[in-house]
Amino acid sequence: MNDHADGSWRARYEWARSSLDGAQKTGQGVPAYTRWVNRRGARVVAAVGYASGWTPNMVTAMSAALSLAGMVLLLVVPPAAWLGLPVAALLAAGYLFDSADGQLARLSGRSSKAGEWIDHVVDAFRSPAIHLVTAVAVMVYRPDSWWLALVALAYSLITSGQFLSQILAEAFVKKAGRPQTRGGDLRSWVLLPTDPGTLCWSFILWGVSPLFAVVYPVLAAIAAAHSAISLRRRFRDLTALDNASSQG
Repeated sequence: MNDHADGSWRARYEWARSSLDGAQKTGQGVPAYTRWVNRRGARVVAAVGYASGWTPNMVTAMSAALSLAGMVLLLVVPPAAWLGLPVAALLAAGYLFDSADGQLARLSGRSSKAGEWIDHVVDAFRSPAIHLVTAVAVMVYRPDSWWLALVALAYSLITSGQFLSQILAEAFVKKAGRPQTRGGDLRSWVLLPTDPGTLCWSFILWGVSPLFAVVYPVLAAIAAAHSAISLRRRFRDLTALDNASSQG
């Protein structure tokens, strides 16, 4: 802990913000929304959580609840022009809090294997669930656009597979003591369409069927292309690690 642990709420918040601003991991190659919007907003949430005495698992639970609320709206409220904003905002807020739990854990010294596991499990359920809920909502409210439900199902598979690939590959590379190579600023902008934040805010168009029916499949197609490229690169990198290990 620190000298501000027993200070005023404001003092704890200011200390937390200062500490977080000075101890951020590199954002090179991280998709633009996550890098410049979500992570910065997550510092504020983490600082508020630290000052308020929240635990990292509490923030993870808040993240899950916000995302769930957005998905429930999709399911129970018929599409309307106004509906997209609260759905998108709730999904984006869920993603924001998802980025804050790890920062709070490191700041408060409460990092744990169990907490990291819970975080990843929530992500593993949430990522495909958004698309599965979309598929159901399409069939309930827009059955004439049944093909969009198929897109959503495919999107859920891509998201799930890509998530597992990324988590495992990063764990293997880290275990081997190799640096993670992510690229620079240009890569951050190129990856913007694959950013979870971009997906969350795309639901602002949910109530405008013609636009959503264009944007959502485009994001799905880009996600599929990116996943194919990423899987190939991950396999190549891990094969190189295997070869280096066998030669060593």
